[in-house]
Amino acid sequence: MSQVFEGYERQYCEVSANLTRKCSAAALLKGEQKKQKVSEIKNGLENAEALIRKMDLEARTLQPNVKAVVLAKLREYKNDLNNLKSEVKRLSETDSQAARDSLLESGMADALLTSSDQRGRLLTSTERLNQSTDRVKQSRRTMQETEDIGVSILEDLHQQRQALLHADNTVSDIPFIIL
Repeated sequence: MSQVFEGYERQYCEVSANLTRKCSAAALLKGEQKKQKVSEIKNGLENAEALIRKMDLEARTLQPNVKAVVLAKLREYKNDLNNLKSEVKRLSETDSQAARDSLLESGMADALLTSSDQRGRLLTSTERLNQSTDRVKQSRRTMQETEDIGVSILEDLHQQRQALLHADNTVSDIPFIIL
């Protein structure tokens, strides 16, 4: 085996053992301490993943007869890492569930008061929305009336233009007898 792979392997084993100890310790903690410990564990998981990627790259450069053995070890390490990830996820979920439960318990006392406040705000918002809708409809009616007036004016101007052109043609056809 490669010296480099063995170095990565030693580092991974140390990190993995450390993460396992931290998971056991985090299971006994509560609240903010537990969150901090889980955050530390997640950072350690990232380091472990980086080591596994390095081992994987190194294993792929080895000779075929050694490569099979090393890749089998690597699969074992990946399974170990996945188990650690599952444990961290479980720790995070139990902490989240406890926080959710405490929020629900404290929230039930104020639920009725909050509900009436929300209802009042909702009614006010609905009234404002209806007023805005009415203003938009009135604006559209005004716009349509203005457009209709504009079209009427353009039609009148067109008719006047036609009358002026007809008068001009008629005047130009008359011989200049009146002089």
